[in-house]
Amino acid sequence: MAELIRNKNIAQYRDKLYEKIWNEPFLGDTRTLDTHIQRLRKKLGWEDYIKTVFRIGYRLEG
Repeated sequence: MAELIRNKNIAQYRDKLYEKIWNEPFLGDTRTLDTHIQRLRKKLGWEDYIKTVFRIGYRLEG
C-alpha cells in the first residue's frame, strides 16, 4: 500500500510492486498481488481509488 501512496497517480508495474512488497524476485504469477489488491480495496473501501491499469499494474488515484 505504501508504494501506491508514495507514487500516487503513477501506474506501478505488477512485477515491481511484488518485488518491493515481498522482497523476493517476481516469478511470473501475479495472482498473489492481485488478490491482495482486491482485499485492500474492499477493506479500505477504496474501490474507486485503486485502479487497475491494463497490462501494467495498479495506480492509486485521488
